[in-house]
Amino acid sequence: MARMRLTFLLPLTLLAQEHSPERERNPFANQTAAIAAGKKIYDQTCQACHGGNGRGNSGPALNGTLTRGNLDGEIFLNIRNGLRGTQMPGFPGLKTDQLWQLVTYVRSLNAAPAASGEAVAGNARNGEALFGKHCAACHEINAAGGVTGPELSNAGRHPAAKLREKIVNPAAIVTPPRRGARISTLTVRLRDGRMLRGVRRAEDTFTLHLADDKGQFHILAKTTIANVDEAGVSMMPKAALNAGEIDDVVAYLKAQNGRDLAKTAAARIEGGLTHQRMVHSAREPQNWFSYWGSYDGKHYSALDQINTRNAGALQVQWAAQLPGDAILQSTPVVVDGVMYTAGPPGEVFALDARTGLEIWRYQRKQKTINPYESNRFNRGVAVLGNRVFFGTLDAWVIALDARTGRPLWETQMADTMQGYAITAAPLAIRDKIIVGMGGGEYGVRGFLDAYDAASGKRLWRFHTTAGPGEFGNDTWSGDSWARGGAATWLTGSYDAESDTVYWTTGNPGPDMNNRIRQGDNLFSCSVVALDPNTGKRKWHYQFTPNDSHDWDSNEDVILFDREYEGRPRKLMIHGDRNGFLYLLDRTNGTFLKAWPLVKQTWNAGFDEKGRPMWAPNSQATPEGQVVFPSLGGATNWQSPSYDAETNTFFVVTNEAGQRYFIDEQKYEPGKAYWGGRAQGIDVPAIPAIKAFDATSGQLKWRFPISAGSLAAGVLATKGGVLFAGTREGNLLALDSKTGALLWKMQTGGTIASSPMSYAVDGKQFVAISAGGVLYSLALP
Repeated sequence: MARMRLTFLLPLTLLAQEHSPERERNPFANQTAAIAAGKKIYDQTCQACHGGNGRGNSGPALNGTLTRGNLDGEIFLNIRNGLRGTQMPGFPGLKTDQLWQLVTYVRSLNAAPAASGEAVAGNARNGEALFGKHCAACHEINAAGGVTGPELSNAGRHPAAKLREKIVNPAAIVTPPRRGARISTLTVRLRDGRMLRGVRRAEDTFTLHLADDKGQFHILAKTTIANVDEAGVSMMPKAALNAGEIDDVVAYLKAQNGRDLAKTAAARIEGGLTHQRMVHSAREPQNWFSYWGSYDGKHYSALDQINTRNAGALQVQWAAQLPGDAILQSTPVVVDGVMYTAGPPGEVFALDARTGLEIWRYQRKQKTINPYESNRFNRGVAVLGNRVFFGTLDAWVIALDARTGRPLWETQMADTMQGYAITAAPLAIRDKIIVGMGGGEYGVRGFLDAYDAASGKRLWRFHTTAGPGEFGNDTWSGDSWARGGAATWLTGSYDAESDTVYWTTGNPGPDMNNRIRQGDNLFSCSVVALDPNTGKRKWHYQFTPNDSHDWDSNEDVILFDREYEGRPRKLMIHGDRNGFLYLLDRTNGTFLKAWPLVKQTWNAGFDEKGRPMWAPNSQATPEGQVVFPSLGGATNWQSPSYDAETNTFFVVTNEAGQRYFIDEQKYEPGKAYWGGRAQGIDVPAIPAIKAFDATSGQLKWRFPISAGSLAAGVLATKGGVLFAGTREGNLLALDSKTGALLWKMQTGGTIASSPMSYAVDGKQFVAISAGGVLYSLALP
């Protein structure tokens, strides 16, 4: 088998599962004859890459911890289907029994004879205390302890004799390494005279990743290394324990039978990215701490190494292949030289931001798949402390250890069989993780949640469709609020000074048939200002009352301070799908001004409170009504950008109209609930990148592009360069003052994400995803 990667994740299942192929039981489990038959198949098919007895060769070893499928059924499917993005092919020609025999043999490679149920001497409680004193500096059990040495949460699978031998003789091998691998300690002398001692985490021709004996992780360019001495011994010291104490530690280790998320959620994990650093992110332009880059949603980089004079020399520095069953939509986060990014749904990566070398990878299979599921994407992660947070398509919120990628907790937000999902990057505020949900097209009731970052406990929920007794319930006819949508599927913004989180909401449900939900339908198509401590509403502004065009307001809200009409104001600017660019007072939601982004035919003006006035013949009808803009909107969730130095708002727009129909449709849980449809009209769309003065609304310039997009956005930088992605795969560098083209690159894949920028060791990079590849570019 060419480079077969049979690796598994620790079990994360917290609820009873529905039947799926991954959970098929092996009919030959532990059968001696099946092991022998499987070994014969392995020797003929797999040994060339995975080595004799699964010890590895050009492919990974199979006799240790696996990371691509914990269950027998998962291993079965990995062999039969292969693993995308690797050199592991599928073997559909093997018969079902042969595949199960091969699974049985692979399982036997990891078996520990007499390890299960083995009686041991010693006191496990005493052993836990001794482990904490002598071992935990390097080894973790359930997230408690260090991360330099191997994790021991599953140490109980090893025979007691092997564990005792390792304590007495650190050079002993508990799990045989892959062929050619060595257990060794590196002593690294840097050119600046510093000395580091530790273990190799990853290495390529140009970079070394080292975990030192103090638990610190180092990313070292080999040009900075003067010498590396490799000692063929473990870094683990011989423990100063007597025989009885060793028995106690062994008893404690034998009690560890797998990672326990109830315990990992309770573990104290120090260090990492603090809330205060994110509040003051402008002081660290080399980092990109959150989805928008900063709490204020500006999606702007204060780096200027790349500028209008040299942008034409940009080159790709590295590319990371992150293939999946859909194109990438994630915007990465960068913290102190480490890039954290979502790949295909359920996958998260930590990469060396300078070289793209993988530090760790986490993969989680969906526990439940809604057969009517759509939007198979993940748009990003959040980082707080030493934890990484993301959501899943089956509506779970996950926390990972930022140092290792190991799971810490997972909490189910909602039932995906009702239509709920999570695609947006969470927002980390102080000690909370704010997470929005998707599912507005499925007749769900929308909400926004906050979770305790350490434990995963839900702290509050704000419903975006007002129920009985709640403010705004009178804006829904009957019980239509219960299926009213108003999803929260794009990351919000945060004002630390006023301690306010701002979040936008999506379409009411059903999308087109507003006749069965008469009223304004609060808080759909709105921005809500909430207290992040309680989830209580401070104010709201509704962009499109009683929408019948699927004009979600899930677009960025940018916070900035500027003089407006002769006095300083705390402002919010928002380009909406309904065709307008809005300026609000963010302290109270007061409407100040709105300008058309593109041609629109639905709005006859605004009243004195900023409420839009519907023009005649501008709602969906059973016969169909032509309205501008189109269902995709004047702009969508792609990132805009704001440059405070020039007071310029940059945005990708698409001028188009459609014919909107109302259809009668019965609500069915978990299925799309549109209540209508939109059809194209014989008028060409006009897509463009535009620059507006953020307080006057004056159009400064316009750059035409060939195809509109819901997802490809822009990034303004202090160097005067506006980076932009286009749907057809072009990454552009424009002069942000004039819109003139400075440079372009065809990436070879559809761009459905927005560029971001960061720096490592003083070198500025610009990163963007295209197709299934994450690119990072810089000057030569």
